[in-house]
Amino acid sequence: MCFSAEASFTAGAVLLVIGAVTVRQARSRREMPYALIPLLFALQQLLEGALWLTFPDRAPALNAWLTQGYSLFSHVLWPIYVPLAALAMEDHPLRRRILIAIAVAGSLVGLYLLATMVRVPIVARVTGHHILYDSPHFYVLATMALYLIGTSVSLMFSSHRRVKVFGAAAFASAVAAYAFYATWFISVWCFFAALLSVIVAWHFRVRTQPSMA
Repeated sequence: MCFSAEASFTAGAVLLVIGAVTVRQARSRREMPYALIPLLFALQQLLEGALWLTFPDRAPALNAWLTQGYSLFSHVLWPIYVPLAALAMEDHPLRRRILIAIAVAGSLVGLYLLATMVRVPIVARVTGHHILYDSPHFYVLATMALYLIGTSVSLMFSSHRRVKVFGAAAFASAVAAYAFYATWFISVWCFFAALLSVIVAWHFRVRTQPSMA
């Protein structure tokens, strides 16, 4: 399997269209954070597509900026944003308490990763037909566990069935990405998670379809 600028740009363009439709189907402000997930993944994929074009050594300064921009999505945004998006839609009291706890943990890991990025900027390079994000602090066991809880397990505590499906699919893809592409885990999993975000659109589309008598 080979990823490229074309793959990232194509995924980004498709998700822009899906995300625009999904945002229009959100019924309230509470649903908007979750509805925005495909659009945010689209922006992340477009950033990585642009990053591909800076290799090898075509624009070092732009490469550094794009690497940090992409990493703000992959390392910082998602563990903070995802549990908060699930929490915003949740009405069940117990599930809300669990999601609040996960949101706190996700925020702590996201802020920790941001601090480490400031101290030691992430470096991106192409190896084995994938982009490797040199981020050794990410692979600490506790950090990885809290990150996965924030970005995927949190969705499994939702009372919305298709939100749970998205969380389970994201978690399964994380396990698969780490098992087969551990060196390039960040890039590969974010690509799969971006594609899986079409499940967000499924959540809103099914809900808005008229029921059959």
